[in-house]
Amino acid sequence: MTAVSSWAALFDWDGVIVDSRALHEQAWNAVAREFGYRHAAGDFKRHFGSQNRRAIVEILGWTRDDALMRRISDRKEELYRDSLGASPELLLPGVAEFLALLAERGVPRAIVSSSPRVNIDRVLAGLGLATQFQQIIAAEDAARSKPDPEGFSRGASRLGVQPTRCVVFEDAPAGIEAGRRAEMRVVALTTTHAGGDLDAADIVVDRLRPELVERIESWFDGTSASALGEAQNG
Repeated sequence: MTAVSSWAALFDWDGVIVDSRALHEQAWNAVAREFGYRHAAGDFKRHFGSQNRRAIVEILGWTRDDALMRRISDRKEELYRDSLGASPELLLPGVAEFLALLAERGVPRAIVSSSPRVNIDRVLAGLGLATQFQQIIAAEDAARSKPDPEGFSRGASRLGVQPTRCVVFEDAPAGIEAGRRAEMRVVALTTTHAGGDLDAADIVVDRLRPELVERIESWFDGTSASALGEAQNG
């Protein structure tokens, strides 16, 4: 019987589980050309990780027309999915082993991302990781994107775990802020940002490694595993 852990893991998607930045940037450049908008060098970095609505309306300032925004957003995601090739190439080093170790130790796991669910589901299936997460909080599940804590708070709720027993895995300052605001511990990965940009996290690492689990578990020494199980079952 798998043990019940005293903590739960909430993973951002791009930059933590997979690295599909190049494909997303290509899709944004293509959709900008199709709709006649400017998407200059540096624009992608400004909005990557945000929900499409916020990127199109608030950050890029392309349009405030809701119907047009939806058409641009849907087309961008279609272009992204069309570009997906061999999914295993997207998986970041160490992720599969890290997830397997968490599963072995009974750590509940969720994805919290601004990506549409169909994108996440398709890549997870290609990676053979569809059963590795008990919950997925996607763009459709949270009205407000990071740094708002809504997504992480919803993830904890769906796992049935108190926020203070959750650890967020992020690669961006906005995600770190969201985790902090949700009253969670945060592990930051230097996959998309320099370490100096991530110093608000509890730990900054270059990749997910097995020994990281021991360090995280030391944070929860003395925390009752049965209490977590009661929260999950209650």
